Amino acid sequence: MRSLQLYIWPAVAGLLAALLILDRWVLPQYREAGAGEVVSYADAVRRATPAVVNIYTAKLVTSQRNPLLEDGFFRSFVPPGQQPRRQRIERSLGSGVIVTEQGHILTNNHVIAGADAIQVLLHDGRSANAVVIGSDTATDLAVLKLDLPGLQPIELGDSNAARVGDVVLAIGNPLGFGSSVTQGIVSALGRYGLQANAYEDYIQTDATIHLGNSGGALVDTRGRLLGINTLIYTGNNPGGGTATGIGISLAIPVNLAVFVMQDLIDYGEVIRGWLGVSVEPAATLGDSSPGGRALAVLEVAADSPAQKAGLLPGDLITHINGEPVQDGRLTMHRIALLRPGDSVDIAIVRNRQSMEMTAVVGVLSQSGG
Repeated sequence: MRSLQLYIWPAVAGLLAALLILDRWVLPQYREAGAGEVVSYADAVRRATPAVVNIYTAKLVTSQRNPLLEDGFFRSFVPPGQQPRRQRIERSLGSGVIVTEQGHILTNNHVIAGADAIQVLLHDGRSANAVVIGSDTATDLAVLKLDLPGLQPIELGDSNAARVGDVVLAIGNPLGFGSSVTQGIVSALGRYGLQANAYEDYIQTDATIHLGNSGGALVDTRGRLLGINTLIYTGNNPGGGTATGIGISLAIPVNLAVFVMQDLIDYGEVIRGWLGVSVEPAATLGDSSPGGRALAVLEVAADSPAQKAGLLPGDLITHINGEPVQDGRLTMHRIALLRPGDSVDIAIVRNRQSMEMTAVVGVLSQSGG
């Protein structure tokens, strides 16, 4: 029996020591690690929601006259000049984001297009009529203005720093329910070719948005604005005729949206930089460009900045301002974000010879010329 005790007491003492170490040193580390994990996005929603508004629009629409009046028999019963046309009010809804303390609101152009009256409902219950400062159909953005005290603008994020896989929140007014939040991740960046808009550079996310979310905020987990929710992409199933693509939501990056907003406030229109070249992707020979990528110049507009700089059809553009070209669409978008008068260094390959030239950015006319 005494020999058995000699084995039991050391085992018990060792177990007690292990429990003491676990309780005092090991478990607190796990508790601290667990306490630092993000288990709720309530703080982000609290910061961002006061800046997200509901937008209600009204449009006076004149209805077509009764089709029966196209028949001579029925028309004979109505005196000339008294064939009535009915008028009705067409209402729609959307969302917007307060971006400045002066009351400037970013939303989608399609939310307010053609509206005769625009009313904005704030998160704190106040409402007021808004005026349109300007709109840009090329990006489907519009800027409204409220004249109210105590507005809370949203904190701006940096859409260029967004990464695929980042958690995002969509805040808006879906289906007229009022302020609502959905959560997802950044699914892709730089999406384009989905609309007729000239400047597409969408953030794709699987955060659910519905009718009425257009113009609302896409924010990060700190409540900073990353984009303006603009549309849901759906495709038609050829077999069943049903909509597919659920979970594909698109937002306009905040960096682009703020650029457009500032121009609309300052000038009443968006002033875009212009080189005057038409390009397409091409491969280079040798090591002129990383990955062998380049943009082949197809056409140079007469009297354009590109022509004045010396660019010719057939040239291969390998670098813009020292950065390798990767995508012609993105390169032209970046040029559009430059200011007229800015200088652009262009590296090209012509007849297998590397050359460099400098172009002075011009102004892209509103007609797109």
